[in-house]
Amino acid sequence: MNGAGTGPRRAPLDVLRETFGYHAFRGEQAAIIEHVVAGGDAFVLMPTGGGKSLCYQIPALVRPGVAIVISPLIALMQDQVDALVQAGVAAAALNSSLDWREAQAVEERLRRGAIDLVYVAPERLVTDRFLECLDAAPLALFAIDEAHCVSQWGHDFRPEYRALDILASRYGHVPRMALTATADAQTREDVVERLSLGGARRFSASFDRPNIRYRVEQRAEPKRQLARFLANHPDQAGIIYRATRDGVDETAAALVAAGHDAVPYHAGLAPEVRRRNQERFIREEGVVVVATIAFGMGIDKPNVRFVVHLDLPKSLEAYYQETGRAGRDGLPAEAWMIYGLADVVRFRRMIGEGVAEAQRKRVEGSKLDSMLAYCETGGCRRQLLLGYFGEVRAEPCGNCDRCLEPVETWDGTVAAQKALSAALRTGERFGVAHLIDVLRGEKTDKISQWNHHELKTFGVGADLAARTWNGVFRQLVAMGALGVDAERFNALFVTPEGRRLLKGETPVMMTREDAAASGSGSASGGKRGAGAKGGRARVPSAELTERDPVFAAVRALRLVLAKAQGVPPYVIFHDSTLAEMASRRPRTLTEFADLPGVGATKLDRYGQSFLDIIVRTLAQ
Repeated sequence: MNGAGTGPRRAPLDVLRETFGYHAFRGEQAAIIEHVVAGGDAFVLMPTGGGKSLCYQIPALVRPGVAIVISPLIALMQDQVDALVQAGVAAAALNSSLDWREAQAVEERLRRGAIDLVYVAPERLVTDRFLECLDAAPLALFAIDEAHCVSQWGHDFRPEYRALDILASRYGHVPRMALTATADAQTREDVVERLSLGGARRFSASFDRPNIRYRVEQRAEPKRQLARFLANHPDQAGIIYRATRDGVDETAAALVAAGHDAVPYHAGLAPEVRRRNQERFIREEGVVVVATIAFGMGIDKPNVRFVVHLDLPKSLEAYYQETGRAGRDGLPAEAWMIYGLADVVRFRRMIGEGVAEAQRKRVEGSKLDSMLAYCETGGCRRQLLLGYFGEVRAEPCGNCDRCLEPVETWDGTVAAQKALSAALRTGERFGVAHLIDVLRGEKTDKISQWNHHELKTFGVGADLAARTWNGVFRQLVAMGALGVDAERFNALFVTPEGRRLLKGETPVMMTREDAAASGSGSASGGKRGAGAKGGRARVPSAELTERDPVFAAVRALRLVLAKAQGVPPYVIFHDSTLAEMASRRPRTLTEFADLPGVGATKLDRYGQSFLDIIVRTLAQ
């Protein structure tokens, strides 16, 4: 502990090595830490799993005084505190989970500077009691985590974050950091303005998460598609996102019936059920949680091997944040999504029906357009995703479905004109299913009722399968050539852009629909990402960790130790550290100390126990 300036000041690299067990900084970490240690303010944009927390934890241990970390959720605070305590750091959280005696004890340590980091929610920070406590305490820095929550343009706006501008006026002499894993240009500027960080130095790490494989499929048979996907991820922890509570309950029940260890999570469940399910996901191995987007921000679990979206996210920021919860340990992970025309219709309708002002509707519409462009792209998904955040990637990534299985594109100009013409000639009052029947010349009761068999467009699209036509309509809605009339049962109407396409002024290139949705992607063969927090660890393959008896043995020991202490297994060691044990098979404490993620405290606490289990396993 470095509290209140007691003891000699340590160098940041020494703290990284001795406390956290990593041998080198990566990316912008060193520059950020040096700037804050010197007393500077900072705005830090760094992807999930990029070592963001070290950027304030190490300055907290180097600078004299107490670091105050503003965090939005109790679960996130507790995970961070558990991990720091395991590393031998004096850290605590002030939140509603403490009784008054426990809270009073933390406040007293804060006033005396007898603690290194205190985590607190924004609502508590601005109370008179806590501000008076801060006035009396020696302060090292303020770190505002999940800073995008301050922006009305962000994907997770929280009004209580707006009050944090008090830090600039009341504690202007104390360094302040705003950190976030995802924010587009508009959100970044809003955060800087709202938090009075105009003079802060800005740091932006690469948004690339090379260990995550991105896949998107058209929705065909969701249950079978999901079953095929999960067959490639047996006994692995994962998150499955659904848009509604009913969707969560239905999917979780189906998975349990199919033999998966799955739990639901949404705001409609009783608090004790939500808490129990979240605890199971965090503290056990191989649990799958099915959840609404209410789940995730407070989860620091590094060995989530997959994130699934069974419904379209509302923006690329939300998608990036949610998929970023996979593979935080740097080992291979997968982000898999299915979507269809119904998703597009739903979001277009929601934006149109909302009571928000025109500017907000334009912003939300633009964000949806970007999300749809990602889904429909025929090129590298990672290039498009990074480009959205202003980062240029010159070469395709080689670790997304478009790179691994290039999609065929075709000139859909004539098909688009036929589809648009069908919408116009039927009076712009019908949905996609009826329009496809008209184009394919199907003799249905509805066709006869409306005499649509007499239209010029009746049967002009008989040469294309219904699935292909569905893709044509979906892509026309996605590109804004067709709109959705919510007041007329989601009827499709032709927009000004569609009328230009109808005239043939612009060629329309479309992606060819897959012969069948496979859901069979696997992350095991993808490019390997960086190691866990700290340096770039050499990452063994997923196959090694799944089959190796040493990995299984040390994983089992970790679980026993975690249960005995009532902490999540990953706060003892990440999977990436266990994988290094399986790969290197250390025989001495000196060799064990050289593993990434093994600091001095963990070496003393766990080194011999893990060495013993490694030796016994190898002797069998």
